[in-house]
Amino acid sequence: MISLDALIQKLSKLPGLGPRSGRRMALYLLKKKEDQMKPLIAALQQAFDDVRTCQTCFNLDTHSPCTICTDHKRQPHTLCVVADVADLWAMERAHAFLGKYHVLGGLLSAVDGTTPDKLTISKLQERIQTDNIKEIVFALSATIDGQTTLHYIMTQLKDRGLVFTSLAHGVPLGGELDYLDDGTLSLAYKARQAV
Repeated sequence: MISLDALIQKLSKLPGLGPRSGRRMALYLLKKKEDQMKPLIAALQQAFDDVRTCQTCFNLDTHSPCTICTDHKRQPHTLCVVADVADLWAMERAHAFLGKYHVLGGLLSAVDGTTPDKLTISKLQERIQTDNIKEIVFALSATIDGQTTLHYIMTQLKDRGLVFTSLAHGVPLGGELDYLDDGTLSLAYKARQAV
């Protein structure tokens, strides 16, 4: 029973899961050992062995520099700054950005104790110099931590002659005004465009 309890505890610590979900998942995997658990173990082991962090942009890939950093079709002088790898993957799914990326590894947060030295901001400053970056596109969340991080980085880079842009925030595609919170609606109004 100790190994079952250990499995439940490990699963319960995964994002989005708690003790009840961990128990359900453990029971499901144990019922489907050959069909689900064995391939999952193999996939986890392969990811553990093969996946590494790109030393240029901090994306995850099987080699460093990663596929995006070595893609010569991408715009080399435009850098999209994201908080986490999940944000990079979301941008890639949208097929909207054709430059290169820089993953910060989180956002500045006084509450969580995340200071600039815990993020990859110093590596970002080095890249701007060595890669001759002209534009920084901030794809950070519209939270206090996201905006604090954006302003901190802009302050650190203000004398470098860079163009700073940020993703638009506001009314989502297909969204109805009545369902939006006041802050989103206010931001959307301030960022209005000519039609």
